[in-house]
Amino acid sequence: MQLDEFLKLKLPNHLGHGSLDPTVPMLDLYRDTFEKVPAYHNYLSPMGYTGDSIQSLEDFKKLPLMTKKEYMQAYALDRRVHNGDLSQLDRVAVSSGSTGTPTFWPRAIVHEYAIAIRFEQVFCDGFELQNKKTLAVVCFALGNWVGGIFTTSCCWHLARKGYPITVATPGNNIGEILRIVRELAPSYDQTVLLGYPPFVRDVVDAGKAEDIDWGSINTRMVFAGEVFSEEWRSALVRNAGGHQPHEETASLYGTADGGVLGNETPYSIAIRSYFSKHPETAKALFGESRLPTLVQYDPRDRYFEEFEGTLVVSGENGVPLVRYHIADKGGVIPFDAMEATLEKLGVLESIRGTVASSRPIRPLPFVYVFGRADFTVSYYGANVYPENVSVGLEHPDIQTFVTGKFVLEILEQGDGNPELVVTVELRKGAIEDEAKIDLIAASIKEELLRLNSEFAHYVPRERHLPKIIVKPFGDPKDFPLGVKHRYTRKGL
Repeated sequence: MQLDEFLKLKLPNHLGHGSLDPTVPMLDLYRDTFEKVPAYHNYLSPMGYTGDSIQSLEDFKKLPLMTKKEYMQAYALDRRVHNGDLSQLDRVAVSSGSTGTPTFWPRAIVHEYAIAIRFEQVFCDGFELQNKKTLAVVCFALGNWVGGIFTTSCCWHLARKGYPITVATPGNNIGEILRIVRELAPSYDQTVLLGYPPFVRDVVDAGKAEDIDWGSINTRMVFAGEVFSEEWRSALVRNAGGHQPHEETASLYGTADGGVLGNETPYSIAIRSYFSKHPETAKALFGESRLPTLVQYDPRDRYFEEFEGTLVVSGENGVPLVRYHIADKGGVIPFDAMEATLEKLGVLESIRGTVASSRPIRPLPFVYVFGRADFTVSYYGANVYPENVSVGLEHPDIQTFVTGKFVLEILEQGDGNPELVVTVELRKGAIEDEAKIDLIAASIKEELLRLNSEFAHYVPRERHLPKIIVKPFGDPKDFPLGVKHRYTRKGL
């Protein structure tokens, strides 16, 4: 997509009408990558592929998967870009993934326009940017990490398109964020905080402690980088003076290698909210005892497939992705299939009514994502997910003294038996006492039994109650400030 096309593109016409058939863009992506990217040509040619081998979407779906080991790590970076020339790409992001080894993902500005449409959809369909002067405060870390600079650039693209948006870039500096909000927010119709979910919560808490009235400045929030519960979302919205989570928040499904692949919409949030209240129905649809992130996506820009319970994505980028095995656990649900499921459950009309009275519903397919499988712990054969534990910390009485961050692990007791241990971060100024610990343990146990049938059936009754350890805010070992938090730690 070129700049003039992006600037002329009308969001309602682009997403609300016409064909969403990915066939032509995916066939074009294959031919262009095969002919112009040296690594991809070398990868497929020994298997007998040519530039004309792929003539249909069914042909496309039979192509060998791109994997990190056999493609991304097997070929030099310059061989994985068009014409083998890195100088054609003017920006770069770095990811370290689960291995800690840095991977570079270069791109050009033209690769950002399709991603900027995801931001446009969030800001316009959710926050009515087209009618409201908006202050966007980028709270992601700035630097070579993909979140901060990519988000900033896409928001600038929206301003260039003519939307009334001003972008501030304090990064993950709470003092600077609050200074910007205090000085600038009153001049706008709404303020949008964009950041890592636990950090945005820290910002809201810190602002309230300094008497910032988040409700009076119509605070909205955009998240990325973590799955969270609907209880967490609703509590944060209330804390920020809001009332309608599906109209005041959105989460992005984004990665360094593919950019923003999909985004929450008011409709997807309303659907997810329903499933959060019906865990058995959710498990039947999504296949696990935890609630995934549920987003919608444009298959012409990022085309998803499911492979053995994990996701494969294709799309143009600085390093083109052609059936790239991104390895996140999840799946794809066509729009009509999702609505058929909701209709069978008898809730389609009510969910649609909740959303359609004030926000558009786009006929885009859904993708759900759990994240990496290695973020679970196994306890008596039951998979225990951080998402299950987080719901236990959203109890109104508990929220007053915890931040929502925790570390989940299995440790061995003196008798050799495993023990489920949850280390929880206290809010600033909160004091440790036994009553708090007992309340946390009871709430987590209750939610594990409600949400996780494996836990309820596999774990002996006398082992249901977790051991709780509380740590002060910002504890350097378990909750260091300024870094992405890990919710599990491998013990046994």
